[in-house]
Amino acid sequence: MTSAKTLRSPSALVGAGMVAPERAAVLERVAAQYAVAITPAMAELVDPCDPLDPIARQFVPTAAELEVRPEESADPIGDFAHSPLEGIVHRYPDRALLKINHACAVYCRFCFRREMVGPEGLRPLSPAALDAAMAYIAARPGIWEVIVTGGDPFILSPRRLQDVMDRLAKIAHVKVVRFHTRVPAVAPEMITDELVTALKAPGKAVYVALHANHARELTPAARAACAKIVDAGVPMLAQTVLLAGVNDDPETLTALMRAFVETRIKPYYLHHADLAPGTAHLRTSIEEGRALMRAMRGAVSGLCQPTYILDIPGGHGKVPIGPDYVSSGSVEDPCGGRHAYPPRA
Repeated sequence: MTSAKTLRSPSALVGAGMVAPERAAVLERVAAQYAVAITPAMAELVDPCDPLDPIARQFVPTAAELEVRPEESADPIGDFAHSPLEGIVHRYPDRALLKINHACAVYCRFCFRREMVGPEGLRPLSPAALDAAMAYIAARPGIWEVIVTGGDPFILSPRRLQDVMDRLAKIAHVKVVRFHTRVPAVAPEMITDELVTALKAPGKAVYVALHANHARELTPAARAACAKIVDAGVPMLAQTVLLAGVNDDPETLTALMRAFVETRIKPYYLHHADLAPGTAHLRTSIEEGRALMRAMRGAVSGLCQPTYILDIPGGHGKVPIGPDYVSSGSVEDPCGGRHAYPPRA
């Protein structure tokens, strides 16, 4: 499936052959509530003949999104509870989020900020709000790392990104800057030499965390975009959301993690899907996630092992929720055998 431009409405999806015309009316209701955008790179990957296509499942809206459960929340991880001012989330002592914009190249159907992003979401930071956010960071010596997110910061111009880095470069106690993005995979043409150059600042260790959920997203163009970043001396990490029907089996998840490592990207987090409104059809159980991690342990290189985490609802932070291998006096090996530790004489 190919498209010359980003698809932003149910009618555009119908025109591209991604959804049947009779679904358009209900999908207009979904689109009125949650933003829609599918870039040409992702549209090309969608197989409209496969009702279970894992790329479509991430980006093409469905009527199931109108079904909101009582446990779901517009702010499922509690960003607002830890936002002292616009653009800042300061949940942990040594790091803070800097949310400089609230638009993305694509809109994921499971996004935990789906109520905040998109054309009808929160506005980008104004110059005054950005000044205030930078002043907040500068006034707190405990902030060692700034995570630039949104939205997706890589949809901004290199000039805007350079301005952010120039400002952070003047804050001596900030040693690490991390960018969270989907752009290298979903719009690889946007990773230009100018953008990569804009990421660098004297005295700062810069990392790029790529969000991808299926190995098919790492196309040759995406891998070339990532190589441009890594070859410039900027290490890359990967973040993945565990999604029902997308990557919730050992073979698919292993293929994705290996694709990351082959692209010189270290798997970092496997997120348990958040309780965002209308996303129950995409969530697995924690037990299923733990079983997947157990299946990969030992069978797959340690380079390919992410940390399986849950962002506790209400703003209580991230915790690892992977399988346990230790019990009183014994440990379990990757094949399920138990062994006394320390070994008995």
